[in-house]
Amino acid sequence: MQVNIPLKKVIDNSYDISIESMQPTHLDTKVAIITNPKVAGLHLGYLLSKFTAKELYIITVPDGEEYKNQESVDLILESLFNHKFNRKSMLVAFGGGVIGDMTGYVASIYQRGIDFIQIPTTLLSQVDASVGGKTGMNNSYGKNLIGAFHQPKAVYIDPHFLTTLHAREFAAGVAEIVKMAVTFNAEFFEFLESADLQDAEVLQKAIKEAVQTKADVVAQDEKENGIRAALNYGHTFGHVIENETKYKKYLHGEAVAIGMVMANELAVRMSLMTQGEAQRVKALLKKYNLPTSYDITDAQSFYETFFLDKKSADSKITFILPVGIGDVKITDACEKDLVLSVLESFGASR
Repeated sequence: MQVNIPLKKVIDNSYDISIESMQPTHLDTKVAIITNPKVAGLHLGYLLSKFTAKELYIITVPDGEEYKNQESVDLILESLFNHKFNRKSMLVAFGGGVIGDMTGYVASIYQRGIDFIQIPTTLLSQVDASVGGKTGMNNSYGKNLIGAFHQPKAVYIDPHFLTTLHAREFAAGVAEIVKMAVTFNAEFFEFLESADLQDAEVLQKAIKEAVQTKADVVAQDEKENGIRAALNYGHTFGHVIENETKYKKYLHGEAVAIGMVMANELAVRMSLMTQGEAQRVKALLKKYNLPTSYDITDAQSFYETFFLDKKSADSKITFILPVGIGDVKITDACEKDLVLSVLESFGASR
């Protein structure tokens, strides 16, 4: 005997991404802006001049990747309960990727799911973290291992917020732009090689191209069952680096930059990429003063940490490897000895 629950349905999770100065917006509901003290100090006044609501609350959490944890999530949830938020209420993620990921995660679990909007304030979050509905938090085992797919209702990418961005934060965002060009768009990569992203018009063009590239991929594979995993190029290695350094030495984009160089070395040894192509990627990263080296003190320990990656399964590690420039391969067929050899080449004694 069995009972079937027919739940097959099509849900339209489409939303618009605005890449321009914010227009005045009013929400006729209860809204909480989730931010951190640094972003609030720099830009909250500007946002409040553009953004109003029936009831508006500001919730601040500590700044930094190390605070993307259960304690910060609980702080946000507690405030929402205190202010009697309901299922028609809305959250606004106002900050970088840490704020965006946590706000989206809270929105996905509060009363089993409420709406949220992304207003990213760093280049990295504008071109990557705010788009695609990945939400989550970190724990002692690794990065983003707890989370949900929960799409925002809208994304507002306003160039104004980049005017106060530190050079390191800017470069970290460039790393994610390079990532998308290497994996999906050779013509875009060539554009980046000669482009000056310090020029506002050129930067806006690069942001639009990067966002469009990611949007196209997400539209094909929202829940990362296939091609969307390719957007993690550089992340498999980069997440281990972040874990080893306790999220304090490198910004996320910096760790991804190093991770891309490591992935490229593996791709070269597997004849997927030429040494010349790998050097072109490295040169573009260096153009923006991104780190491209890392001293691995224990290759075996580094290798074992790969198994905490969400893409890995059972005894196999999934690697995202470039195929030349403009194409990508997702594979779990990399021999352990070969991977260890690559890791050892990044050892302190090299």
